[in-house]
Amino acid sequence: MSKGTRVRSRTKRRVIAITAAITLPLGGLVALASTAQAAGDVSATFSKTSEWDSGFGGQWSIENGGSESVDGWTLEWEFPAGTEVTSLWNGKLTRDGNQYTVTNEDWNGTLAAGASLAVGFSGTGTGEPLNCTINGDPCAATGDPGPGPDPDPDPDPDPDPTPDPDPGGPGDHVNLGYFTEWGIYDRGYHVKNIVDSGSAEKLTHINYAFGNVEDGECTIGDSYAAYDRAYSASESVSGEADTWDDGALRGNFNQLRQLKEAYPHIQVLWSFGGWTWSDGFGEAMQNPERFAQSCYDLVNDSRWADVFDGIDLDWEYPNACGDTCDTSGPRAFGDMMKAFRGAFGDQLVTAAITADASDGGKIDASDYGYGAEHADYIAVMTYDFFGAFNAAGPTAPHSALTPYDGIPQEGFTSDEAIQKLKAQGVPSDKLLLGIGFYGRGWSGVSQSEPGGSASGAAKGTYEAGIEDYKVLKDSCPVTGTLAGTAYAHCGDEWWSYDTPQTIAGKMEYAKAQGLGGAFFWELHGDTADGELITAMHNGLR
Repeated sequence: MSKGTRVRSRTKRRVIAITAAITLPLGGLVALASTAQAAGDVSATFSKTSEWDSGFGGQWSIENGGSESVDGWTLEWEFPAGTEVTSLWNGKLTRDGNQYTVTNEDWNGTLAAGASLAVGFSGTGTGEPLNCTINGDPCAATGDPGPGPDPDPDPDPDPDPTPDPDPGGPGDHVNLGYFTEWGIYDRGYHVKNIVDSGSAEKLTHINYAFGNVEDGECTIGDSYAAYDRAYSASESVSGEADTWDDGALRGNFNQLRQLKEAYPHIQVLWSFGGWTWSDGFGEAMQNPERFAQSCYDLVNDSRWADVFDGIDLDWEYPNACGDTCDTSGPRAFGDMMKAFRGAFGDQLVTAAITADASDGGKIDASDYGYGAEHADYIAVMTYDFFGAFNAAGPTAPHSALTPYDGIPQEGFTSDEAIQKLKAQGVPSDKLLLGIGFYGRGWSGVSQSEPGGSASGAAKGTYEAGIEDYKVLKDSCPVTGTLAGTAYAHCGDEWWSYDTPQTIAGKMEYAKAQGLGGAFFWELHGDTADGELITAMHNGLR
């Protein structure tokens, strides 16, 4: 596919992973909490973190108030008829009618003295939990759980508080979007669209995709799109037309410069590699210092030195197979990040990495904990687990947040990827959760639920089997959700994609896990008024 029209096809040609959805919108902490103290040392607290027309987001906070550690925990409760859990994370859920039992995962079973953890879930209905027990003891010391906690306690109120200088700003979490260089062609998506959609004030970072890696060095992908195309006044962020004066910067780079001038909180990184252009990383890593210096020189070229705040490295995949296979060894990723940190100093150095948490899979192939020591953050590509690259199916959502019964491949979910990376030593606050602004679909499908057979890829505007959210929301509306994302069956087509509601749930998960934020691929897939970016923005605040 040509550089101008190439889409970021993360078709990993790997074992299929069904993904499934949580519909868990987040509208800020709702003051509907009921605190319950256990008769023993372990306490359980339930709160509703959000509510919407058909359901709510819930959270159990479990705390060890004793002086000794607790090895293992079991939480049980009932919901009245009409209220049920649709998905849960940070615990193992079983259900018998209206009775729910949650036990610890392998990694969160031991609660040290004074330690606490959160178990999050999404649910339908309006009921409150009944007859709660934690490790066999009643959650509540009495039958009355008492009033909810003050949502904003202030033991030393300021009589003259200083107002938030920017209450509508992007917040403390990273909200990063990819801008595709080739999107200015057939897609007609330009930097000005970020402003017109109302998204600019909600983004914290933009990754400009992609530069290439050739002959051991970073190179420009499409010079015309990058810095030569002349923008008219009506197309331009600033409202001024580009000039042909000697030395004048044009193209996407100049538009990004104008965007940063208007929205100085946005940081822009130049991303190198991607699915198609990752085959040069192995050669480049034969001399990491030369590789890193070449990239620094290009990113900080005097013609656009004020445009970029750093570099993003999208190697698919170190010591594993993507479009091509690499055998550089498990330390190669970390060696790369170390070399780039040395070259870029205090500029941003980031990476996009695999979410394959299967046993012996792509995460296991590299020491990402070592690499994270030298990274500002790491974007985990928690999407494309599954798609019509397996033309006969089975159909399945491509971006599961949590595991579920019947998933064909263990380890192909967002949560499993996050937990495995944490276990490798990657700090939570350096991890970004990935969101796809597109769907993956099949044709020839008669079964509405996931797991059906298919005859091939569904028709897409630019590529078979892939379609933007802004198209799918109307052409094939959601018919179901499962484990963190949505799916839709219309005619003989079956699609999976995230919605504002499922994105809200994923943002709640990201905050509960202490992640640094989230990112998405890519800006063109959103609606003209930026409803998916808005869902991420609201959910991360």
